Amino acid sequence: MVDMTNASAIVTGGAGGFGGATARRLARLGAKVVIADVADERGQALAEEIGNGAVYVHTDIMDNASIANCVATAVGLGPLRAAVITHGGPPPPDRGGRMIGKDGSRLSYANFSHMVNVFLNSAFEVTAQAAEAMAKNEPVASGQRGVLINTASIAGYEGLPGQVPYSAAKGGIIGMTLTLARDLAPLGIRAMAIAPGTFLTLAYSRSMTDEEAQAKFGTTVPNPKRMGDPDEYATLAQQIVENDFLNGTTIRIDGAQRFHA
Repeated sequence: MVDMTNASAIVTGGAGGFGGATARRLARLGAKVVIADVADERGQALAEEIGNGAVYVHTDIMDNASIANCVATAVGLGPLRAAVITHGGPPPPDRGGRMIGKDGSRLSYANFSHMVNVFLNSAFEVTAQAAEAMAKNEPVASGQRGVLINTASIAGYEGLPGQVPYSAAKGGIIGMTLTLARDLAPLGIRAMAIAPGTFLTLAYSRSMTDEEAQAKFGTTVPNPKRMGDPDEYATLAQQIVENDFLNGTTIRIDGAQRFHA
């Protein structure tokens, strides 16, 4: 187990649904949590809510220098032992959609590259910078220096029509997880990924009520017949932090949901 007492942790997208729930759980483990996001008001409020030395750091995940500032802030609070990467990012330059749209035009390269930059390339950069910091830690009694948790998606396994860029990015997260764990094994740093299904996060609340979202999307989940709660994601992230033998794999958390075209 990675002892989080007096250690620091980073949660990118920390002011969102997955990130906020995870930040709360890591703080309960004793970590000084760096909430990395661009939602300043929500991030500041969450840091004050969870306490235990938590800080909010405005972090643009598309900017490597901004990521570096986030990592440096965490290291200044204590040895960086956990990084949980849950962020989204800015919207693409165009609407996207299927590979060939109804008007006969192809999906733009700009859309594809933007989505890969947001959901894969930026996650790699956070992972790389966090791993570099963790490698400088003194190992705990079990020989571990830290743990990295990326967020994939079940769309990385079976995406729906119109999800080519997103599926490619999340498939990249899945694909790099085992190799990442093997690369970092000599340093005592673990690498895992979580692949959520349909969860009730802030993305839905911007356009509909929770009840409307559950009625529309909860019925697609076999059992339990509802959307996931972000704290269920966070519980899994906590269990990964606490269990040293979880390494190099992606865990689906989806209520047995499978996407079908």
